Amino acid sequence: MNFRYVKQISDLFKKNVLVRVDFNVPIKSKTVLDNYKIKKSLATIKFLVEKGAKVILVSHLGRPAGTDKKFSLKPVAIELGKFLQKKIPLLGVTDLAKVKVQVAKLLPGAVVMLENIRFVKGEIENSEKLSKDLANLADIFVLDGFAVAHRSASSVSGVAKYLPAYAGLLLQEEIEGLDQVVKKPKKPLVAVLGGIKMETKIPVLKNLLSKANYILVGGGIVNTYLWAKGYKVGSSIVDKNFKKEILRYCSNKKVILPVDVIVGSSNGKKAQVIDVKKLNLKKDVGIFDIGPKTIRLFAGYIKKSKTVVWNGAMGNFEQHPYEYGTHSVAHLVASVSKRKAFGVAGGGETVEALKKLHLLSDVDLASTGGGSMLEYLGGNKLPGLEVLKK
Repeated sequence: MNFRYVKQISDLFKKNVLVRVDFNVPIKSKTVLDNYKIKKSLATIKFLVEKGAKVILVSHLGRPAGTDKKFSLKPVAIELGKFLQKKIPLLGVTDLAKVKVQVAKLLPGAVVMLENIRFVKGEIENSEKLSKDLANLADIFVLDGFAVAHRSASSVSGVAKYLPAYAGLLLQEEIEGLDQVVKKPKKPLVAVLGGIKMETKIPVLKNLLSKANYILVGGGIVNTYLWAKGYKVGSSIVDKNFKKEILRYCSNKKVILPVDVIVGSSNGKKAQVIDVKKLNLKKDVGIFDIGPKTIRLFAGYIKKSKTVVWNGAMGNFEQHPYEYGTHSVAHLVASVSKRKAFGVAGGGETVEALKKLHLLSDVDLASTGGGSMLEYLGGNKLPGLEVLKK
């Protein structure tokens, strides 16, 4: 796809630039717990500041039902201010006519942030009125939050109908990185898919079968496949709605299934390794991770890859001793990235595991958008990207 990128704008001086970022970050006691998404948008913000633009940041936080102080972006504005070494004013969002007056007084290089856009009725519904009101604040719109690109919302795709719209530097990085997986990947291309949300994994599995050399699967995909094949999987998480699809796609020779799994109780007790062929679990026992033989099997494919993409945990990695599979895959993907292979990782659990192991910077692209990444890898159109096409 050919997109319009922010670096293609010839003159940004004194221009009002509305930037849709994704600052939907965890907050506790008015403190940001994880500033990764904030840091990832700094490049775009600093670029606009250096060009003398007047930057108006817009983001959501959580799912508030109208104005709710618990979902205020004030802690985010404070955190961003630390990185930019200046105070970031937080402007009210329920009266955008007033905001327009405030924006008119800004000096070149100024940065302000609107309060949580979901405080306004019509954001999620992609209201035409809100889209126009947001557009009325600026000369240019920049979408930088890849994590919201799959949403049809006023501050994502709606506003772009009324302003010249461009992709920010983070969005550009994400698009170009994922294109190295779906368009012209260096072969062998190895995909590693896990997690439990079958409705998001099935389209990716289907789309990557025509592109990847091998797809290594764990998590809910494996549980559902084994259940569909008639194995007694006990309390394992399965999705019975996708029996036909799982049987069809996982029967493909490109799909590499686990040969052993770790089973036990959800609290980690009575954990043991079992050969998949001998699987016959009682109702109170479930599959919670891939086994050591499977990890060695997967390692052989990952080490030979020239492109590797990973999305989804191999099991319940937050509960000891079921972290072994996910952590092993994290080390394997990180070990080949930036060296032998182009490595892409994305999704909340995937990024969390890499962070915990201090491996996040070792992969070529750690995507900020789990849902958007899966939609893109699944070959689907993303509303936020469609409006940025040339």
